[in-house]
Amino acid sequence: MIVGVGVDLVAVDRMERLLNCRWAQRFISRVFSGEEIAVCERSARPAQCYAARFAAKEALAKALGIGFSRGVTPAQIAVRGGERSRPQIELNDAALDHAISMDVAAIHVSLSHTPEGACAVVVLEKKD
Repeated sequence: MIVGVGVDLVAVDRMERLLNCRWAQRFISRVFSGEEIAVCERSARPAQCYAARFAAKEALAKALGIGFSRGVTPAQIAVRGGERSRPQIELNDAALDHAISMDVAAIHVSLSHTPEGACAVVVLEKKD
């Protein structure tokens, strides 16, 4: 049974501006895991890659029904794969606790992007 659905869009040019501002490294290290950073930095368009992953984090928070509140932060949500493999989401800390409290058995995520924008859809499936 589906217990949560979330969708989010991120403008690639907005992410590009964030990545070029003076506090970019602070933003990146607080929001993305080391693995996410490595994948995005290897990408032909890092801003597009970061935007898609940020959209997935937002979509997951929406699917949980709480957004980034109750102790849930973007850093607790890691997006693995995605460039040439199926993306997956890994949760930690408060995000994981909240998913467990909802009896989430599976997290389905889809990422898409164009030069202008990145989109993510997350569906949470409950244990039977």
